Amino acid sequence: MLEGDKTLIQTSNALLTKEDFSERNDLPEWLHREYQTFHDIVTDKTFPCYFGMAGENKGELRYAYISQKDWSNLPQALEAFLKLFENPKHKRHGLFVFVEPFEKEGTIEEYRQQFWDILQYLHKEDKEEWPAEAPRDPNHYLWDFHFQGEPIFAFGNAPAYKQRKTRDLGNAMVIGFQPRKIFKGLTGTEKGGINSREKVRERVEVWDNLPKHPDISHYGDPTHNEWKQFFIGDDSVPLTGKCPFTHKDM
Repeated sequence: MLEGDKTLIQTSNALLTKEDFSERNDLPEWLHREYQTFHDIVTDKTFPCYFGMAGENKGELRYAYISQKDWSNLPQALEAFLKLFENPKHKRHGLFVFVEPFEKEGTIEEYRQQFWDILQYLHKEDKEEWPAEAPRDPNHYLWDFHFQGEPIFAFGNAPAYKQRKTRDLGNAMVIGFQPRKIFKGLTGTEKGGINSREKVRERVEVWDNLPKHPDISHYGDPTHNEWKQFFIGDDSVPLTGKCPFTHKDM
């Protein structure tokens, strides 16, 4: 580990590494359980996402957690995570945030609402303006979520997924945050990206025993609303209605 990485981790207890789950004694018991479940799932040799599997095995992923009553450490964790990318070696890292499980398992709609509430909270706490060219309206095909000026793909996973099993990573909702910059060379219109994503999607269809969800596409597709891909349905029905997210300027 480089000295700069050590300093960053020391100054942000909100951002966790793989080693923290075995070395720290101040983490809640539910988090240890949920991380172990997450680890077991994504390192299964048949798990569809090569990138997630490789990242977990190599210790490249980062983690954070929030309780049902307190989300205040999440902006700090996301800020520390984004700073990692100042070092080129972190170009493929992803952040996974564990949300303390409900007392009783919720519905897809309940997890989806909390997911958007969490993104709205991050937006409220964000001290930086979105880039001037970034659309504020989620109905715009180039809309994307931003934090500290960085475009980020966020996606929700929850125990309420019964058919799309690749979106069930344990008893907690787990939110993935992937800065758009990690997809350089792997975007939906680049040859490497098309090939990689098609291979992953084929494996997803095998795991889920369902065809690709109709809301799944690539960023920049003019026929696509990116927000719908953030928390897909547990079926093959396109999402309808208004995006729950509202920009501060609207």
